Amino acid sequence: MIPRAPLTRAVGRALASQCFKRPSDCRTLASAKSNSYNYETGEINGIKFASRDLPGPTTQLVVVSRAGTRFQLYPGFAEGLEKFAFKSTHKRSSLRITREAELLGAELFAYHSRENLVIGAKFLREDLPYFAELLGEVISKTKFSRHELHEEVIRVIKLNQKSTLANTGEMAINSAHGVAFHRGLGTPLHPTSSTPITQYLHEKSLEKFSRAAYAKPNFAVVANGVSHDELSKWMGEFFNDSPAAPPKDLPPIETKPSKYYGGEERIAHDGGNNMIIAFPGSGAYTGGHYKPEIAVLSSLLGGQSYIKWSPGFSLLARATAAQTQARVSTRNLSYSDAGLLTISLAGNAQHIREASQAVVEILQAISTGDIAKEDIQKARANAKFRTLEAGQNIGSGLELTGAGLVQSGKPSQLDGIADAIDGVKEEAVKKAAGALLEGKATVSSVGDLFVLPFAEEIGLHV
Repeated sequence: MIPRAPLTRAVGRALASQCFKRPSDCRTLASAKSNSYNYETGEINGIKFASRDLPGPTTQLVVVSRAGTRFQLYPGFAEGLEKFAFKSTHKRSSLRITREAELLGAELFAYHSRENLVIGAKFLREDLPYFAELLGEVISKTKFSRHELHEEVIRVIKLNQKSTLANTGEMAINSAHGVAFHRGLGTPLHPTSSTPITQYLHEKSLEKFSRAAYAKPNFAVVANGVSHDELSKWMGEFFNDSPAAPPKDLPPIETKPSKYYGGEERIAHDGGNNMIIAFPGSGAYTGGHYKPEIAVLSSLLGGQSYIKWSPGFSLLARATAAQTQARVSTRNLSYSDAGLLTISLAGNAQHIREASQAVVEILQAISTGDIAKEDIQKARANAKFRTLEAGQNIGSGLELTGAGLVQSGKPSQLDGIADAIDGVKEEAVKKAAGALLEGKATVSSVGDLFVLPFAEEIGLHV
C-alpha cells in the first residue's frame, strides 16, 4: 500500500492555499456513544445541515437540493445541473478537481431523483475540510461553460435518452408517474427521446436555475462519519457564497401540492414486457403524509422472496408461483407530499396477464380479511426491517434526511418510523386495501399490447 504521506505531498500545490489545521482533539474514529442512527441537526447562516457520527475512518458528505425533475423549470434542467457537477468552477478546472480527488483516494458522485438533486463525495475522515470547500465551490462557483454544455453535458443526456428508450421497465414506471400525477411528480426522470431539450438547455438559463436550486432555503448539507461540531465549523467557512434567495427574474420553483389522478396508458414495444399497477401510496415520514399501513400492505403483497431456497411468505409470491416467466414485486415510492404504491410485473406477456389478475384477487382477499393473521405479522416485521434498513443505508439515508430538512425542517429519524409500523393493526391494512380497490388505479403497460390486459379486464377502475 502506498503511504499516505507521499499522496499528501503530491496534492501539495493544489491544497496549499487552504492551509488547513486540524484541532488537536480531532478524532479518527467516532466515539462509542455515537451508535445511534439518528441525525443531529443545525442551521448556520440560513443553511440547514445534519450529521451522524458513525464509527469508522471514512466520511460521506452530500448537498441535497430541491431540484429534481418535479421542481425543474424546463425539461432537462435537473439532469443538466447534475451533469455539470464537478465541471470547471471559477477557481479550479474540472481536470484539477479530478486529479485532486484521485490523489486523496476519494469518490465524487451526482444524481437526481424526482424531487432531489444530490451531489457528494466519499473520502477519508481527515479530508473533510477539502471536500467541504469543494462542494461549497461546486454549488456557488460552477462556470457553466458553453463548450462543456454542448460537448459533454448534452452528449451524455442524449445517450441517456437512448438508454431509456430501450428500457421497458423505466418506460413503464415513468408512464405510471405521468398517468398518476400528470405534471410535477409525473415528469419523466430523464427526458424522453422526443423531448426538445436543446430548445431549453442553455448555459445561461442553467446558471440561473442553479442560483435558485442552490439558494439557501432550497438545499441542505448532510454528512455521515463526522462530528456535529466539526461539520458546523466548515459549513460556516465554505458555504457562505450561496444566494440567500432565488433570483427575482426567475420563475419560482413550483411547490404546488401533488394531486393523484389515475388512469391508463399503453405503449407498444418489442424490447420486453412490463406492466405497472399502481395506487395512491404513502408519502415520506418527514412530510406529514406518511401511512405506515401502506408499508405493511406493500410487504404483504410482496412478490419477491428475501429468504434463500424459499418462494417467500408474501401473498403474490404464492399466488403467482405458476407464472414462472413473470417477475412480480411491490414497492411504495414515497415523496414529500404523496406516494405511489406500485406492483411491477415483467417477463412473458401471457404470464404477466395471468399474474395481473392475481393482483386484484389478492387485494380483494386482504380487504375482506380472508388472510391469515400470521401473514400480517410477517408483513409487519418485514416492513419494519426494510424501512429501517433503507434509513440505515448511508446513501439513501443521506438523501432522505436532506430532503426532510429542506421540505419540512426535520430529518428522517428511524425511531419514529419503527414505532409507527409497530402500531399498525390488521384492520388498518384491510381498510387500506379496500380503499385502493374503490378508488382509481394507475395502469401502465409497455410491450406486447395484443396480450397485455387492459385495466378493466382485470377488474380495476381507471
